Order: sequence, then structure tokens, then C-alpha cells
Amino acid sequence: MKILLVEDEPKVASFVKKGFENEGYELEIAYDGRVGQSLIQHNRYDLVVLDVNLPYVNGFELCRLARQQPVPAPVLLLTALDSLADKVTGFEAGADDYLAKPFEFRELLLRARALTRRHAAATTAPHVLRLADLELNLDAKTVVRAGQRIDLTTKEYSLLEYLLLNQGRIISRVDIAEKVWELNFDTNTNVIDVYVSYLRKKLDRGYPVKLIHTVVGMGYVLREG
Repeated sequence: MKILLVEDEPKVASFVKKGFENEGYELEIAYDGRVGQSLIQHNRYDLVVLDVNLPYVNGFELCRLARQQPVPAPVLLLTALDSLADKVTGFEAGADDYLAKPFEFRELLLRARALTRRHAAATTAPHVLRLADLELNLDAKTVVRAGQRIDLTTKEYSLLEYLLLNQGRIISRVDIAEKVWELNFDTNTNVIDVYVSYLRKKLDRGYPVKLIHTVVGMGYVLREG
């Protein structure tokens, strides 16, 4: 299980990291909200643990961001702010649980296990990524648009999956090369542009709403319209 902890108190972060790693979990730390924001946007986690009072971006905003991801992870707020009003704000932001400081690590561990069990049970149904009338089933490896199945090659499927997981964000050719092709980007090759063109023909041709868009000088973005 991969956990993200966003906590600006080094002693607390070290204490939590040691505890989870002793239990066999992988934990990544961000010491401010800006770094936490970037990690949430670019990585997938099984659990996100957030402090509320963070530099740059507070925990409530990070919680809202985490809930907006294509594959949202459960969120546990870990903070000294434990008034009813703070808890209401946290739950309205999308938090799944709330643990006030100071705390015993054992309680944090039990809550984390409960959250991830519930999340796993809720995601046993076919895992589907969606944008407008486009659906990609991660279990069956199928793609459907407006009820019509679209046959893709393995690499076209991987490219579409990556774009869907990052829908609404501009993805550079370097990112695509590293994440989909798992190689360093060669500026002398147009293989990425070619595959985006293949994908665009299969997904957008004949449909009034285009989903794959080119951002000149920056890369590509998957969005509705």
C-alpha cells in the first residue's frame, strides 16, 4: 500500500513514516502544500493523510484536489484543529476520516486500515475511467465511445489510459515518452505525434465533440471541447 503524508512538522512526519514502514507500508512525505499538490496530481496513492495548517496550500484545499482525481484515494485529515466547525469543513471538503493531534500511532494505523479496506471494497466493481461519452474499462481493457466499441493497439490503449488519468492537464511529449514508452524523449522522432494522430482518428473522427487537443509548443490535453 502506498501512502502520501503531507505534514510540515518534521518530527510528526518522521514518527508517522517510521510507524507505517515498520508495518510494511510505503510512505511518501511532502512537507508543504505546494509539494503535496504536485504529488497528488501526478501520482496514485492508496491513502492520503493531510495536515490542515500547511504552507502555501492548506489541507482542506488538498483534500478537495484529491477527491477530484480520476482515481481518488481515501483522505484522512490529521490535525490539531479538532473543533466541530473544523471537522465539518474537512468532511465537506471530501475527507473520509479525521484524527486530532496528539494521537497514538496505533489509532492512526487502525483508521488507515479501515479506510483502505472500505475503499478496496468500493472499487471491486469494474474500474472505469470516463470523459464525456468516452469510457475506458481498466479491468476488461476495453474502450467505448457513445456506446460504440473502439479497438486500440496495446500502445494506443496505454497512451489513452495515461491521458485519461491526467485529463484536463497539458501533458508534454517528454512526459508521454517517459510514462507510456518508458524511454528518454528523442527530439528527432515523431513517434508520439504519430500515435496521438492514430488515437485522434479512432476517438474523435465522426464525433462533434473533440476530446484530444494539441497545445502548440507544450503537448496534448484530453478534455471535453
